[in-house]
Amino acid sequence: MPPYLPHIDTPDDLKRIPVDELPLVCDELREFIIDAASRNPGHLGANLGVVELTVALHYVFHTPKDKLIWDVGHQAYAHKILTGRRARFDQNRKYGGISGFPRMAESPYDAFGVGHSSTSISAALGMATSQKLKQKGEEKIVAVIGDGSLAAGMAFEALNHAGSLKSDMLVIVNDNDMAIDPNVGAMREYLLSITTSRVYNRVKTNVWNMMEGIARIRRLLQRMENGIKSTLLRQSNLFESLNFRYFGPVDGHDVRNLIKVLSDLKNIEGPKLLHVVTVKGKGYKFAEDDQSLWHAPGTFDVPTGKICSTEGCEKLPPKLQDVFGMTLTELAAGNLRIVGITPAMARGCGMIHMQHAFPERTFDVGIAEQHAVTFAAGLAAEGMIPYCNIYSSFLQRAYDQVIHDVALQNLPVVLCLDRAGLTGEDGATHHGAYDLAFLRCIPGLTISAPMDSDELRSLMFTAQAQPAGPFVIRYPKGHASCCQWQTPMHLLEIGKGRMLRDGSDLAILSLGSAGQMAAKACEELALRGIHTAHFDMRFLKPLDEELLHQACSRFPKLITIEDGAIQGGLGSAVLEFINEHHYPVRLSRLGIPDRFVQQGSQEELFRECGYDVPGILKAAEKLLSSKEGI
Repeated sequence: MPPYLPHIDTPDDLKRIPVDELPLVCDELREFIIDAASRNPGHLGANLGVVELTVALHYVFHTPKDKLIWDVGHQAYAHKILTGRRARFDQNRKYGGISGFPRMAESPYDAFGVGHSSTSISAALGMATSQKLKQKGEEKIVAVIGDGSLAAGMAFEALNHAGSLKSDMLVIVNDNDMAIDPNVGAMREYLLSITTSRVYNRVKTNVWNMMEGIARIRRLLQRMENGIKSTLLRQSNLFESLNFRYFGPVDGHDVRNLIKVLSDLKNIEGPKLLHVVTVKGKGYKFAEDDQSLWHAPGTFDVPTGKICSTEGCEKLPPKLQDVFGMTLTELAAGNLRIVGITPAMARGCGMIHMQHAFPERTFDVGIAEQHAVTFAAGLAAEGMIPYCNIYSSFLQRAYDQVIHDVALQNLPVVLCLDRAGLTGEDGATHHGAYDLAFLRCIPGLTISAPMDSDELRSLMFTAQAQPAGPFVIRYPKGHASCCQWQTPMHLLEIGKGRMLRDGSDLAILSLGSAGQMAAKACEELALRGIHTAHFDMRFLKPLDEELLHQACSRFPKLITIEDGAIQGGLGSAVLEFINEHHYPVRLSRLGIPDRFVQQGSQEELFRECGYDVPGILKAAEKLLSSKEGI
């Protein structure tokens, strides 16, 4: 048989292929994704699991007129390939290339942009409601939610609202029993109970078989089916109690049956939910056998499954996430009050180390950042010292909880913000650009940013040694300072920075990991005859005012550098200090500009934003040659 995929540029091309030949299309699509991901790192497992579902959706529905909204957008690779981006897929997640997630500005087939989870049902409901208000109604609205996203509160809020509005929309639950790590919680157990009920599934199959070809009595049979479900499986009323018609579970890898089911559901009005069971990593043995590892494995050799991106890693320092996890485990061994909390990121944030050592004191709460923060507050209120690790961009979802439940009550919750700053290839949805700015305005927070792994360890030690209130530690995606990362931990004075280098011409004030680029820039400036002092502020709040007085009184020209939004962060804090104390200082602020930064390597994005070493040198020379502030 000739290859199919090279001739599919739009869903219309897909529709010309006979249904019986679609399994071959799925095989080609799966091979294409495996090959592409082996050379250009990305999200693999989730995308392999939805190949048949994606093909069936584009075969049955008329996208982009019909709206297809993907949840946790890392399962949308097949969707992108089938909608005109196959030829550009080698630029997936690369600088200037296509996004690794659905993005409205990229394609009309991307009905709604998504990077964070559990947003699809709300967006779909908004679109369905818009159709009703505009009295259009001919467009179909489909939300695909999966990879643990149904566990988040926002998804239930949307289900509750959609059911009350009786909106005409289809929600597909892609049930693979996984997020990045295995799913947790009662919802996981509930879905499992449906998929494993033999009696329920036998009756369900029989009812659907009876329905085939009997269009005139289909509605009657569906009502009979709902009654049978209520009798045989009490739990099935969960979705139906929210006024959703529940269908399933169905095999998510049987493309022909999926097309049959979706074609039937397309003609049923009102809110509907289809439960599709899939295997994360389907079709690639290594990804099926270790689904957590192969969620986003890096580059790999397809025949052997050898992950190539870690070649030579025995010489590399550990990742900062592992420094965090191993340090937390070390601290927990000596302090029984310490507990660890993560919203579905145990492996990603490194808390898996504590999970193995102290499972009874480690809590994976699922994709539920709001709950994670308030759960931590409750633990702290009863004398525990919770380390709540949330990726910086995900903390945005729990902002009210940080203010209302933690800061307002001055509870000693340690918020550890991984992936702070420009994270790289995941792009705008995942950059931790705003935490410094949106946290600095909250009273009572201690906000710290370690320059390296040594400081990270010492800040983690300090947070539990003096638990006086909420303590934030934010650090980037990357590696430890050196292979000998397990250095002694020291008690640091809260609100105190340090001078790393003295100088006479100007001074650089850095916060966090950006200080490493500042240190390199100081070396380069020295070679050019420019003697630059370097201050590691270490804390954004409280600011080391003594250090700032020293810098502002000695140096009339200053540069601030931070791996965060310029507006509201360290640069803004220093400007406020200069203004308040009337220092005649010219200041250049470097950091993430006031715009959304797309995907690329960290080095490419630092260069774009102007705070890599050449950017610092340019700012220093411009500042020294100018008579006005920048």
